[in-house]
Amino acid sequence: MTRALLSLGSNLGDRLAHLRSAVDTLGEAVLLVSGVYETPPWGDADQPAYLNAVALVEDPAAAPQDWLARARAAERRAGRERDPQRRFGPRTLDVDVVAVWDDAGEPVLSDDPEVTLPHPRAHLRAFVLRPWIDIQPYGRLPGHGWLTDLLNAEPVAGDALELSPRPDLALESST
Repeated sequence: MTRALLSLGSNLGDRLAHLRSAVDTLGEAVLLVSGVYETPPWGDADQPAYLNAVALVEDPAAAPQDWLARARAAERRAGRERDPQRRFGPRTLDVDVVAVWDDAGEPVLSDDPEVTLPHPRAHLRAFVLRPWIDIQPYGRLPGHGWLTDLLNAEPVAGDALELSPRPDLALESST
């Protein structure tokens, strides 16, 4: 496998520092990083707002499980603690594997419960779709269609109106 799209989100502590930490942890695998968006919490409204972004990463030797391992390593580095009682609760860092493409650029499909591809709810999440459009304006979510169509469809369109671009915040790697 070669490429993956990872979503990055943080709503606890120094949110921007946590996102930057994820980019740093991914290191040379990072090809592109989107702009940063401030978003209301999704799934559990009783928590602080998030900062969200996406990263396009590449490593010819990485399989979907490898991307998941890297995502979890970035979360651990940011002090992420999983609360099994609160699935969509607040977190220092959340890194999801959204999609993976093989060497030929074909999407990898997986129903593995550890790493389902594409991410089963990505088509419903404006905080994934809008930043992704930043780096791939003509991108497609495998099995769902064009990013712009998904972003403008109900119920995502309402959520998209609540996204606030944060051009004052950047995710350049410090390495």
